[in-house]
Amino acid sequence: MDEALAGAAGMVTGANENDFHLEGVDVARDVLPHGKLADLRQVRAGEGCPRCDGALDVFKALEIGHIFKLGTKYSEAMKATVLDPDGKAVPIVMGSYGIGVERIMAAAIELHHDENGIAWPLSIAPFHATVLTLGPEPELKKAAEEVVDALAREGVEVLHDDRDERAGVKFKDADLVGIPIRIAIGKKGLAGGQVEWKLRAAKPVELVPLAEVARKAAEAVRAAGR
Repeated sequence: MDEALAGAAGMVTGANENDFHLEGVDVARDVLPHGKLADLRQVRAGEGCPRCDGALDVFKALEIGHIFKLGTKYSEAMKATVLDPDGKAVPIVMGSYGIGVERIMAAAIELHHDENGIAWPLSIAPFHATVLTLGPEPELKKAAEEVVDALAREGVEVLHDDRDERAGVKFKDADLVGIPIRIAIGKKGLAGGQVEWKLRAAKPVELVPLAEVARKAAEAVRAAGR
């Protein structure tokens, strides 16, 4: 207990049972026989380490994994043993190691987003690229399907947006979902044998020859180590 509680009496505390409390608690009478007073307080940023010349940094973070030392509690119950150097059976000292997939997603989105939505890093994106068909014309559909097939052959994981929606809706949804590479097939670009290329995390839109877009996407994916 913190030293500030020394001499405290007439307190109400939890009783280690739901919906029950203890009244009239006296620290000297009821608590100190089972514990002791100490100078306890919350640490502050910039304080030095008592064992090295480092300084403490305090910041908000997301827990994405954890390790628990379980000791021999479960191994003793299960009679799980190993032989020590002397050939004696001893219970296994167990540990629990966990990582949260959902927490990794939350942390990534917290770090990689803007006012328009998610901006997935290529290394963990659900798809590498999204192909948008910007119109109902058969030639657009055919070109988009060819690009999707070419990307797949290059090992690029692709999401094809061939919905019957306006171009603006598809662009907004692509930004919201945050697929790293956006490839748009429109009439104006296709007339010149080109498609629109845009990285989610970058502003400029490029025009890339239709025959080169799959190779360009594959190079980007390999560069990201995916």
